[in-house]
Amino acid sequence: MAKKGNKKPALGRGLGALLEAQQAGQDASAPAKAPKARKGVEDAAVDMAGRVALLPISVIDANPDQPRRTFEPFALNELADSIKTLGIIQPLTVRRVSAAKYQLISGERRFRASQLAGLDRVPAYVREANDQEMLEMALVENIQREDLDAIEVAISFKRLMEECALTQEELASRVGKQRSTVSNYIRLLGLPANIQQSVAAGHLSFGHARVLAGLQEPKNQKALFRRILDKGLNVRQTEREASEIVGRKPTKKSNAAALSLQMQTMRAHLRSRFSGRSLDMKVRSDGAGRIELYFQDAEDLQQLLDELGTQ
Repeated sequence: MAKKGNKKPALGRGLGALLEAQQAGQDASAPAKAPKARKGVEDAAVDMAGRVALLPISVIDANPDQPRRTFEPFALNELADSIKTLGIIQPLTVRRVSAAKYQLISGERRFRASQLAGLDRVPAYVREANDQEMLEMALVENIQREDLDAIEVAISFKRLMEECALTQEELASRVGKQRSTVSNYIRLLGLPANIQQSVAAGHLSFGHARVLAGLQEPKNQKALFRRILDKGLNVRQTEREASEIVGRKPTKKSNAAALSLQMQTMRAHLRSRFSGRSLDMKVRSDGAGRIELYFQDAEDLQQLLDELGTQ
């Protein structure tokens, strides 16, 4: 009868168990005269750059440039409980920084939960990456999370552009989004701090914030922000109120005429077409007039030209 005790170190099931079984099978079928053994981490990694390896968790360091700074404790403990039962289903991604050290590129939440679960080893995809490539991979992986708020996305977009020297078009290609979408997110960083905080806290949606970012004056942004919270405005209602704010701008010429019902209908149609952007229509007493579309900077102008279909 086998003796109880000498409990096997925690590993979990899932991918880790498969890798362990595979390595055990390889050991069983090895020839009698084994090659010279390698020590420590090199043994565990088995020169598996570019493949999934089973690494001691103690030799993996967190990424100091990890874009995600907060991890909800309750959700982290839930994941740890799942890992205890099922193991890690998706491997971490790491890069090798020395013979005995690896650095996390992505998967920090799984990494932290694995530590809480008491795992000794974790499956990891070993990649070759320099500092810039590592930062880019970490930021892109962070952006692709489903639980990111719009401000976190905007900050990650901005970091990718600045630290990896990417244009908005190149960034859009990297993250699989339209360039206009990238531009809309980045514009949120120009909003007053209290509005950004409300978006980050989930009190304000991306749609609301995008409309506010389309207003030129911070005082108008703040006033409409307060009305959104006080009246519980949805995005469509917010768009209408933003249009009214722009329409209340005083005319500079005394020969300006009030808009006819037909002109007001046309203006409403244009404001709907360019949702979230400040637009005004001015008509003189002789029937001539102009349409004004506002932009914040060169990037915003390019987006406007894209919306107009201008090459």
